[in-house]
This record gives sequence, C-alpha cells and structure tokens, in this order.
Amino acid sequence: MDYKGRMICKGKAKAKALVTNKPISFYGGVDVETGCVSEHGHPLEGKCITGKILVFPRGSGSTVGSYALYQMSKNGKAPAAMVNEESEPIVAVGAIISEIPLVDQIPKEFFEKVKDGIEVEVDAEAGKVTL
Repeated sequence: MDYKGRMICKGKAKAKALVTNKPISFYGGVDVETGCVSEHGHPLEGKCITGKILVFPRGSGSTVGSYALYQMSKNGKAPAAMVNEESEPIVAVGAIISEIPLVDQIPKEFFEKVKDGIEVEVDAEAGKVTL
C-alpha cells in the first residue's frame, strides 16, 4: 500500500522498519559509533537504527542532533531512510546534510499499520512510502 507525504530529503531506500511512537534525540540518545539507541527508557533502547527505515514522530533535544546524524552517516551507521509524522529542523537538517531520505506528513493510517520488521520502501523524491 502506498502513502503520500512530503519530501524533506531526496533519495530512495528499501529496508525493514524500526518503529517508535516516541521522539528521538540523536544527540546523546543514539550512539554515533554503533548506531544503537542509548537513551535510557526509550522504547528503542538497545536497538540499532543502522540500515533500517526509522519511523518516529519527530526529533527532540539539542540542535547538535543534526551533526550526530551526519556523524552516523560518515561512520556507516545511519538509517537507510526516515519517516516522520512531522519533521522538525533538527531531523530535517540532519537528513539533508547526511543525504538520508526523509519523508513526513504521511497519513495517520501508515503509522497505525507499520510495525517493526515490515519491509518499507521510501521514494522521497515522489514523497511516497510503501508498505
């Protein structure tokens, strides 16, 4: 099933989804060396975002989070793509400088259906996410 949204950063990716309904702080909340969520108590704590389609509502925390995404990209530990309910500047800038495909404003139905491990395809240039 296809869902239409808004392109934030162009690119295409196909991978398994890693899903949370909680915002993510990339600065201090994700280890840039391993790509694993390190924020204590976060639903994704201990899970690796590397190579996944990371589905989360929005980012949180410091503007240094943009650089943390960039550092993960340089380390080969970034997600394959990201899907947000509503991207905010920290995640948007991080995706753009890291060249991580990012789409937001996807219909609510997508977030109700997507689950961890489901194959997801992101075509950010078309603003399309496919389950």
